[in-house]
This record gives sequence, structure tokens and C-alpha cells, in this order.
Amino acid sequence: MRTIRGMVYTERFSFAPGEITIADDTIKKVELLEREALAEKEAQTYILPGLVDTHFHGCAGYDFCDGTAQAMDAIAAYEVTHGTTTICPATMTLSEETLMQICTACAEAVETETVCGDIPLKEILRGIYLEGPFISMEKKGAQNPAYIHEPDLAMLRRLQEAARGMIRMAVVAPEVPGAMELIREGQGEFRFSIAHTGADYETAKEAIEAGAAHVTHLYNAMPPFTHRKPGVIGAAAENGRTEAELICDGIHIHPCVVKSTFRLFGAERMVLISDSMMATGMEDGEYALGGQPVTVKGNLALLADGTIAGSATNLYDCMRTAIGMGVPKEEAVRAATANPAKAVGLEGECGFLLPGRRADILIADKEFVLQEVIKSGRTVKE
Repeated sequence: MRTIRGMVYTERFSFAPGEITIADDTIKKVELLEREALAEKEAQTYILPGLVDTHFHGCAGYDFCDGTAQAMDAIAAYEVTHGTTTICPATMTLSEETLMQICTACAEAVETETVCGDIPLKEILRGIYLEGPFISMEKKGAQNPAYIHEPDLAMLRRLQEAARGMIRMAVVAPEVPGAMELIREGQGEFRFSIAHTGADYETAKEAIEAGAAHVTHLYNAMPPFTHRKPGVIGAAAENGRTEAELICDGIHIHPCVVKSTFRLFGAERMVLISDSMMATGMEDGEYALGGQPVTVKGNLALLADGTIAGSATNLYDCMRTAIGMGVPKEEAVRAATANPAKAVGLEGECGFLLPGRRADILIADKEFVLQEVIKSGRTVKE
């Protein structure tokens, strides 16, 4: 049994003096205290839930689309030791055969693999984010155009069967023929996100009302938000149940836009993602994403034609960057924990520090520099 004291992130999305008692892999008690009860160092220590990254492609030299247990183990180990204790890695636009292999490999790996000593992979890797192939050629971004596929519910069901139910989000460009039917017919089975799309406001609004209540990497690979053509961004903003992802790596989105978006959507609907690729945690150099060569220098990852190809930043650093941009720390933490957990249906198991929950806990100093990561009750970084 262990007790941790400091400024605890509460279920009311604020920090308060408190202590957390953990035993084995579980949070046993969360108790709020008077500030005077904390020692000086404790009062400068932040305790927050493990982060939840629901959209990223790889790190540590591996891509989720490698489709091997080795890749999934390495990705999970990097993520958890860098503060992201729950992950839903993303596929790219690839052939159905390749996607089937990836989904099958993931479903098998979570049943057999352990990482960071003896932590079951299934306690870290909790889902798959299907980015493509039902996207727009016009807004393909870093996706491979050779594998763009018309929306196909039967194909999506085949992939879900191979994944043993692990697909937690599927992206779709709603203006593509057959997309609206896919959303309407599949919305009881799948969560849909609007992505890689040239949709106008009316089309996006129809898709959201049909069941696509999520937007992938807002602002990227979609029309801009203007005063006469609000597009996907405007349609999502005015619908109070639609969540929006942001990549706060300091490259994809200007700080002014990050702060303005939190105000526009409200902190309760913002989802921070890393969208990281295999170069994250590695040296500058030549890498790949979805089978296409990528050059990475610092946080900037580019295809040969200059298209930004994901990020090279992990979610914890993205959260700190958002705070540095002026997003209140309480809102940034919510957007990296509770909100993404809710977006993919995991709010009952992660994203909050509550009695009975798995002990996924981060300890940071007053500058939010990560000091310790506790995953399933075990310290994996200090």
C-alpha cells in the first residue's frame, strides 16, 4: 500500500490538496485535505491521471502499422513511460488485406504480451483508431492515395471482426459517395469521426446529426473556417455534443488558434492527441508513415512534397505545450485524460482518479515536468 500527497486532479476538473492511497493495481481512496496539511514540496507537486492518447501512429522507431507484437510492445512501453498510460493507436489508409493483418495482430498481441516488466499489454493498448481508407482524395494529407476506398460497412465489419471489437473510432469524409449511408447504418455499431474531408458546412452538419460526432485533427486536412463558409469546423463547433481533436505540438496549429478553439468549443469537448509517428523519441532522420518516406527534423515531419506527416511529439509534451500556449492547466489535463477516454468509450476505466479505478497516476513538479509514472499500481518511470 502507498499514499501519495499533493495537488490532486479531481473529478471536477480542478486541482485540490489531497492524498491518494493505492494498493496492488487499484486506487483505494482519494481524500481531499486542507492546504495546510501538505508539506511545502507536496504543495508544489501535481498528481494527475495517466494520459489517454486516442490518435497516434507510432514512436520509438516503430509504427502501429508494422503489425507485429514487437512493434506494439515497443510502442506501448514508450508511451507508458512517457505518461500516456492508455492508448488507441491509429492505422493509415492501406489495403483491406493489410488492415486485416494489423487488426488481427493487435487482437492477438493484447491477449499474450506484457510490457514494462509484467504489465499486460491489454491494460495499455485499449483500442484501434481507423484513420482511412474512407477519405477524400482532395484532402488525403499524408495518407496514401493508392488505397483510398469507397465507404463500405461490410468491410468495416470484417475489420472489426478481425480486431475482436477493438476498433473504437473510424474516420470518414462525409461528402464521399456512400459515406452518409455508412454513418447512418453503422452509427449503432461504430463511432465515426469526420476526417480528411472537403465537406462544406451543410454536409458536415448532416453527418454530425447522422452520428459522426467527432472531428479528427481539427483544422488539418479540411476546409478552413471562414465567415461565409464555416465548413466542418463551424458545423462541429455549433453542435454541443461534437468533440474536436487538436495536435498541440507547436507545429500544426498556432498558439492563438489553440486558445481560441478551447474557447469556441469549451474545455469539455476538446481532445488533445499527439498524432505521433515512428520518429517520436528518436533522432532526426529519414522515417516512414503509411509506407511513404518522411523526413524528420526536430518536431517537424514532412513528406517529400512538403506535406506535414503527423507529429514527432508525445502527448505529455503536447499537453505541456498547450499549457505554455496559454491553455489553463486544468483544461489541458482534461483534454488529455477524461475527454479522450469519453470519446472512445473508456471513461469507465481511465481518465479519472477515483476509488476502484486502475492506479494509472502521473506525478509532476510545479513546472509540470514529469517526475513519476505509475501504471496499474507499478512505478514504470521515476
